[in-house]
Amino acid sequence: MKKQITSPQNPFIKNIALLAHKARERQPQGLFVAEGLREVGLALQNGYEAEALLFDESLTPAATVDALAATALISPKEIIGASRAVFEKIAYRSTVPNVVGLFKIKLPTLEAITFKSTPFILVVESLEKPGNLGAMLRTADAAGVDAVLVCDPQCDLFNPNTIRASLGAVFTVLVVALSSAPAAAWLKESGISIFATYLEASRPLYGCDLRGPLALVLGAESTGISDFWVKQADERIIIPMAGQVDSLNVSASAAIVMFEVVRQRLNG
Repeated sequence: MKKQITSPQNPFIKNIALLAHKARERQPQGLFVAEGLREVGLALQNGYEAEALLFDESLTPAATVDALAATALISPKEIIGASRAVFEKIAYRSTVPNVVGLFKIKLPTLEAITFKSTPFILVVESLEKPGNLGAMLRTADAAGVDAVLVCDPQCDLFNPNTIRASLGAVFTVLVVALSSAPAAAWLKESGISIFATYLEASRPLYGCDLRGPLALVLGAESTGISDFWVKQADERIIIPMAGQVDSLNVSASAAIVMFEVVRQRLNG
C-alpha cells in the first residue's frame, strides 16, 4: 500500500509548491519539481534522483507509475498517491498534471562532456527567458549536440517553464552552467572553433564550413552576444534575412544554425 496525501496543507506538499513556484527555494534546497509523465520519465531515465514521485490516482493507475519508476537509473525514494486538491496546490502548469517528481538538482561540469564524433557544442550567453532556453535544449537534443554551455545564465535551468518548453530535453542533453571565460578557454584548449552569431557579421551562415569541431554561440534576446564572445570568435556569422525585421527569436536562430551544421555533416 503506497503512502497517501490528501491535504494541500500538508507541509511536504506546501514545500513542493514553493519549489515549483520560487527559484529562490530551489538552489538552497538542491531540489526541483518536474511535471508530466514524459518529463518525469526522462529525468528518471537520465540519472536524476527522485526524492518522491506523486501521482493522481484518479487519472493514473499505480501500475503505470510503478512501470515508470522501474525505468529509473536511480530508484525513487518513495511513490505517493495524492488527491486532486494536492495536485492543484503544487501544479505550475495551467493544466494540472497527473504525475509530479521531486528531484535532486544535478549540475554537471566540463569534465563530464564526451563527444560522439566531431565535437558539436552550443553556447548560450545570458539568456533571460526560461521558455527560450527550453526550446533551444529541445532543438539541441534533436540535432545531436554533445553539450550546451549556459554561460552567465539569467534564468533558472530548472524553472518549470524551461522543463516544459524543452519537453524534458533539459534532462537528455548535457547542460553545463558556468561563466563565459572558462567556457571559452575550454573550447580553445579542446581545439573547438567558435562560431558566434552576430548582427554585424560579414560572413553569411550558408557560406561557412561547419563540418569541423565547433561551438555555436548565441546571446541574450535583447542584446545578442557580448563583446567578450565577439573577440573570442573564430568566425562571426549572420543568418541571411530578406525582410525588414533585423533579427529572429533566439530559439529560432538557434534551430537554424544547429540544423545547418546537421545538414552539412550529413552531406559530408
